[in-house]
Amino acid sequence: MVGDVFGEPGRAALARLLPGLRQQHAIDFCVVNVENAAGGFGVTPPMARQFLAEGADVMTSGNHVWDKREIVEYIAKENLLLRPANFPLGTPGVGHVTVKCGPHKVAVLNLMGRVFMLPIDCPFRKADEVVPELRKDTPIVLVDMHCEATSESQAMGWYLDGRVSAVVGTHRHVQTADERVLPGGTAYITDLGMTGPTDGVIGVDRDLILQKFLQQMPVRFEPAKGPAALHGAVIVVDPDSGRASDIRRLRIPA
Repeated sequence: MVGDVFGEPGRAALARLLPGLRQQHAIDFCVVNVENAAGGFGVTPPMARQFLAEGADVMTSGNHVWDKREIVEYIAKENLLLRPANFPLGTPGVGHVTVKCGPHKVAVLNLMGRVFMLPIDCPFRKADEVVPELRKDTPIVLVDMHCEATSESQAMGWYLDGRVSAVVGTHRHVQTADERVLPGGTAYITDLGMTGPTDGVIGVDRDLILQKFLQQMPVRFEPAKGPAALHGAVIVVDPDSGRASDIRRLRIPA
């Protein structure tokens, strides 16, 4: 599972590194969060198609998913690009999908937190609604919990422990060092980190961010230039039980 792809540096890092990582780690299935792919704000249909061609099996998103108007028509037709499942009824697209993976099936559920975020439907109650339905088809269920508050990510990890294979956090663009397999067999990490420029501030040009902090005036954010890295995690899951046995952080310079 790969953390938020940010701007052109993130797209280039993913294109350069993902095929080799799939081979190196014998990856059967790859989930990539793409909501910041277009200059840090949203994703376009050509980018989404390119990510699938480069080795993403399912793409997840979050609060920036609607930033590019042209994605609305695409997401309504392409169920491999998810939007958070706890958006209100009637929102275009889907928040979960089940995909065939060799002799098995893998379900992916995209949720979004509400602390310091949009006032959307409860992600915990949405998980209660969706997870039992997903498990009717497969025991392998991967959850992207897109959150601002680390506490909300941790709460979801404990809430779904033993019911899903993995709960990984996205959105904050800073990889956490708390990866573990919870007692019920759910792999967990508070944030996968960001796939993008490493010399900015959460992906943005650091001079612009410093200007914002110092002057408190509106600033147009631009992706940072310079070196980039892919951040994510490799998770090992038993296909019969759906229980995880290992999770390892990845930070691969591009």
